[in-house]
Amino acid sequence: MGRGTAAMAEQERTKAIELFEEAYRYQMAGELETAIQLYKESIELHPTAEAHTFLGWTYSFQGRLDDAIHECLRAIEVDPSLGNPYNDIGVYLVQQRKDEEAIPWLERAKGAPRYEPRHFPYLNLGQIYRRKGQFLRAIQEFERAIELNPGDKLATRSLAEVRALLN
Repeated sequence: MGRGTAAMAEQERTKAIELFEEAYRYQMAGELETAIQLYKESIELHPTAEAHTFLGWTYSFQGRLDDAIHECLRAIEVDPSLGNPYNDIGVYLVQQRKDEEAIPWLERAKGAPRYEPRHFPYLNLGQIYRRKGQFLRAIQEFERAIELNPGDKLATRSLAEVRALLN
């Protein structure tokens, strides 16, 4: 790779990051179509697992769960070490009432080297196990979520609710 090619690649990466950040701002403002276009432009310049994951998240805001899952699968292809797309696939499958299919994705998220906030897959698995009536497993997942994020109110409340069911 020549010096000019390396510089061009770096410029594309920098522009892709700027587009990603702009897309996120539009997404948070509820301007989903604009966010989608900007995420796609970012991916065209320099594909990242994060951009695919956030594009999927935007699709999920529109109820386009199959498209969201597809983008998360693309994110995993780009960088299998990022945990967010594994967790997100699990969440989208839960939203589609496919709890059993969600479990392996959430388990993979737990073991991903790059993942913040790390407590989410434990919280999501705890909810699945609670619905399935597997209260001891739910308690284990909620306890681990709290270990990883001690201030999490949902995990704390969920743990208390499941423990109450056992009394």
